[in-house]
Amino acid sequence: MSAYELAQLNIGVVKGPIDSPVMAEFVANLDRINALADAADGFIWRLLGDDGAEATTLRPLGDNIIVNMSVWQDVESLRLFVFHTEHVEIMRRRREWFEKMDEAFLVLWWVPKGHRPGIEEAKARLVLLRRKGPTAEVFTFRQSYPPPDARQTPPVEFGDECPAA
Repeated sequence: MSAYELAQLNIGVVKGPIDSPVMAEFVANLDRINALADAADGFIWRLLGDDGAEATTLRPLGDNIIVNMSVWQDVESLRLFVFHTEHVEIMRRRREWFEKMDEAFLVLWWVPKGHRPGIEEAKARLVLLRRKGPTAEVFTFRQSYPPPDARQTPPVEFGDECPAA
């Protein structure tokens, strides 16, 4: 078992104020999708606003940007939730509520078990991903990396000979 957990931050540029008609269906689905995440295998923690309010009340990156940050057991747990639950319905409709972003809007990174990242840490990770691209330090679903304490196996090189010969 790893001594690390997976942190994630994703952000979105909203098409209107969170209490506006354009955001109404997104907001109406927040409790349902968050409850689904909270009950998912591998879920550990998610960022909440003041007094336990949803993180959508926070605006650390600007008035029109909402944040979602959570910690999961591993990449596979988060991947199953994001791509294989009702969360997919919301992702398919994201263009109704969020502006298209040309820069990375999701970043994943490993944290020591029990660590709960703060907004400044998450912002720095997103900036690093945007600057350097995926590395073992910051990455995405498309190119993810194992936790730092995972058993590393050297690549197998066969040269020009067929390994079955």
